[in-house]
Amino acid sequence: MSNNSVILYDYWRSSASYRVRIALGLADIAWQSVSVDLITGDNRLAAHLERNPQGLVPVLEIDGQRFTQSLAIIEYLDTTRQLGLLPTEPVARAKVQALALSLAIDVHPLCNSSVVAFVTQNQEPERTQWMEHFIGPGLMAFEKLLADFNQSPYCTGDTLSLADICLIPQLYNADRWGVSYQQCTGINSVASACKGLSAFVNAHPDAVKP
Repeated sequence: MSNNSVILYDYWRSSASYRVRIALGLADIAWQSVSVDLITGDNRLAAHLERNPQGLVPVLEIDGQRFTQSLAIIEYLDTTRQLGLLPTEPVARAKVQALALSLAIDVHPLCNSSVVAFVTQNQEPERTQWMEHFIGPGLMAFEKLLADFNQSPYCTGDTLSLADICLIPQLYNADRWGVSYQQCTGINSVASACKGLSAFVNAHPDAVKP
């Protein structure tokens, strides 16, 4: 593995990969994308299992190292590239992390394609109902948690945070599955603020779809 190469093994619709793409953009890091198609089962092939025995995406090769787990990858980029995604003060840091993890830990895993396939056999309307059941309440809770922060214009203030990076991919999933969040004024304000930022635009699934 070259110390100079940055390779992201990802799937275009993966929320976890989407988060890492945003962080790479914020760090102004150029990377080579290698698609791992979760639908056709590329993630279960020996080559990918060697990269990540869990058979998950993303996997990031950077700085001569290989990293898995999107939140760990983002923390590494935040620390080594000084992105300022989390406050240094312990109380504020914990609160921002809790906001971000309310989606990344409590909603996203339940909507993972493998989980949904196992539970619903990818049958409709069961699949869409499953997504609606978890995404909608998750976003409503996130909206209420935003009240603890001074939004101007991002989730936790005037600079981007881990919460923004976790929110925007979840909104993509909400749109995909027809889950309305029109009444969430705080979320919609954040979405508008992030919409024009190049790191978010370039990371969008439609921008990286093979």
